[in-house]
Amino acid sequence: MLAGHFPAKHRVELIDVPEPVLDRASPEPGQPGDIIFQPEISCLCGSDLPYFNAEHPEFTHRQIGHSLHEMTGTVVATNGKKFRPGDKVLAVPVNQQGLFERYVVSEARAIPVDPRLAKTRAFLAQPLGTVIFGIKKLPQVLDQDVVIIGQGPIGQMFTACMRNLGAREIIAVEKIDSRLELSPKMGATATINPQKTDVAAEVRRITGGGMADIVVEAVGHSDHALNLGLSLVKQAGRLLYFGVPPEKVDEIAWREAFIRNVTVHTTVNPDFSRDFPLAMRWLAEGRIDLAPLVTHTYPLRPRMKHGSNTD
Repeated sequence: MLAGHFPAKHRVELIDVPEPVLDRASPEPGQPGDIIFQPEISCLCGSDLPYFNAEHPEFTHRQIGHSLHEMTGTVVATNGKKFRPGDKVLAVPVNQQGLFERYVVSEARAIPVDPRLAKTRAFLAQPLGTVIFGIKKLPQVLDQDVVIIGQGPIGQMFTACMRNLGAREIIAVEKIDSRLELSPKMGATATINPQKTDVAAEVRRITGGGMADIVVEAVGHSDHALNLGLSLVKQAGRLLYFGVPPEKVDEIAWREAFIRNVTVHTTVNPDFSRDFPLAMRWLAEGRIDLAPLVTHTYPLRPRMKHGSNTD
């Protein structure tokens, strides 16, 4: 079978690897079993990009299967009791090593796909689950003024969730105009392009001088907007840092945040028993519509029948 491999920066190679094999022994009582999972549809996460870009030393030690982890597909085989062969599930591989035709993963890292959802929507429960996990770290959002920096897929999900939770102002900040055009449809009450407008001045105007109760940083990586986020938080406000940060962040305006008693939350590794199932339920019940976020679909198929292939 084929697997993905990043042999060099900005290069993807498909290589032949052995088929995965399950341990024949049944798991100990109370312990999860394993499944052989066959991905069928996936989306890229911003946290996959550092492996492709070799941004930091920790991402140069790439392994076969890097990097893919937001996916739904079919259970091929199992030695546990949670699933049966043929079940449709959302699965998240360990260490983001999911770029395989099939791979072994613990059934504890998989949840059922709601049959009411099309396969072109169910996989969105993975990124949405990470957003829900982050929001749960905050106090109630009702009547709060919120700024969301970054309006890629994750930022748009935060925008939609803040609308559902009753935020007063939902201010979307993004430098790409095509993304900002979508933000009001997802729930933004105002939009700001930082390349055209002074963000702090505009947030001050919108909030009547109070600034934001909550700021969400959904950019991350080398383009992170941590200092911008800190500058927009009101006295005793909160900043939720969602974007995957670089290994080190220099020149943080930490003293300003300290003096204003800003609370900073970080967020990673949602709960498979609560966050992903809730996200799946929100999508299936129509509580949130993320269909506008699916803009392009591409098949992943080899260019040649034999040998390695690149794309």
